[in-house]
Amino acid sequence: MGRFDRRRGYLVMICALALGLVAAPSLTANAAPVRAPLFSPGAPGAGDPYFPDMGNGGYDVSHYDIRLAFDPRTKAISATTTIVARATQNLSRFDLDFLGPLKISKLSVNGRDAAFARSGAQELVITPRHGLWRGSTFLVSVTYAGVPQKIDDPALGLSGWVATKDGAVALNQPIGAATYYPVNDTTGDKATYTQTVTVPTGLTVLANGEPGPTTKHNGRTTFRWQMNQPMASELAMLAIGRYNVTRSATADGRPNITAIGRSIDTKPGQGQVFNRTTAQIVQWESSMYGRYPFDSTGGIHADVGVHYALETQGRPVYDQRTSKVSGDLLAHELGHQWFGDSLTPVHWSDIWLNEGFATYSEWLYQEKFNGVPVQQSFAETYANEKDWSGKVADPGRDQIFDDLVYNRGAMTLHALRLKIGDRAFFQVLRQWPTTYRHGNVSTQTFIRFVERLTHRDLDTFFQTWLYQPGKPSL
Repeated sequence: MGRFDRRRGYLVMICALALGLVAAPSLTANAAPVRAPLFSPGAPGAGDPYFPDMGNGGYDVSHYDIRLAFDPRTKAISATTTIVARATQNLSRFDLDFLGPLKISKLSVNGRDAAFARSGAQELVITPRHGLWRGSTFLVSVTYAGVPQKIDDPALGLSGWVATKDGAVALNQPIGAATYYPVNDTTGDKATYTQTVTVPTGLTVLANGEPGPTTKHNGRTTFRWQMNQPMASELAMLAIGRYNVTRSATADGRPNITAIGRSIDTKPGQGQVFNRTTAQIVQWESSMYGRYPFDSTGGIHADVGVHYALETQGRPVYDQRTSKVSGDLLAHELGHQWFGDSLTPVHWSDIWLNEGFATYSEWLYQEKFNGVPVQQSFAETYANEKDWSGKVADPGRDQIFDDLVYNRGAMTLHALRLKIGDRAFFQVLRQWPTTYRHGNVSTQTFIRFVERLTHRDLDTFFQTWLYQPGKPSL
């Protein structure tokens, strides 16, 4: 009540000043300083130097609930996304990332309509009726519809919502999530997810996490998927289409759900081989990297036309046009479940922590299953690599998917193995993802971790391999 009375008094005083009924107080040297506003806007970017417009400041998301209906005739969606977040400052307004032509019909904060505006290419600026206090939890609900548009970046390729012949596949790395739902699109703000998708009966929906109940009504089927571990938005996925689904379990009883698009599932037993090999590789990698970080595993082999495979969390997607889904490719994307998914870089400049470890997983697979020693893979890559001009730990925005990151990242790890010895190196492979499980990491975090574990000063080594252009001497 006291706060209300003071505010009413301030309003009376302001009106009186405006009408000239009282004199304005004089400003003297003894006047009290002007107080900063109680509430201020959240930042419109999360601070990534490569993608300054991605992500936002002032809050932390804990959960996304995406409810979406898809019409394969028009390729349109109608959806409501509800976001649970916590304010990290006193917020007068805040931004979400939201791209493309989707039209918003309703937006509320804590159940009350809120003002909103689209700004620039991807900013959705939201002004709630009342400021949001630091530490408070709030709900944002956005209802929207339209035909999502994929992103075709000249340097980084296709991402986001990609229409296919029989549906769509959403692949969000690095900048695609905002093409079909409003999001704090930064690697530093992980959240759990629920995705509930309704499609005409006959189509299948696959997503991250665990399947919930499937219901049918009036010729339409609703699928529900739940990712219970924190996930970066760039690792969320959705696949709609005609798929043959195989379900089994890994040796430790973990659900293993794989799917192959019916248009490419042409060989007898193909689905069983895909499923069985996935389970075998997850079990083998768990023996090196520690407990698998998610509740289920699997993979989706789709005809999506992006020409890459992607380590979407818990269930990687393999494009049919990447060639066959070979064991080493499975080892790469499943290795990412520890390195890139559970452990996610704070900034995109540190993506070698994803790709270097995943490529090294390929080398370990070749040694274990094909008899090609890791040392041979290292030596051949070292001899054949043509471009040594960039920095592994800061490759540049347009080079985050270049061989510099993958091959030199893996070579850095093997050079580290040669320097500290096998025993310490395999301790690193196991303890690094265990120590920072489901967290965000950086190159400097990794360097400090290895130095603490080995009790060695390795600054010169890492400077040479990660930050210094040119071919390191062996």
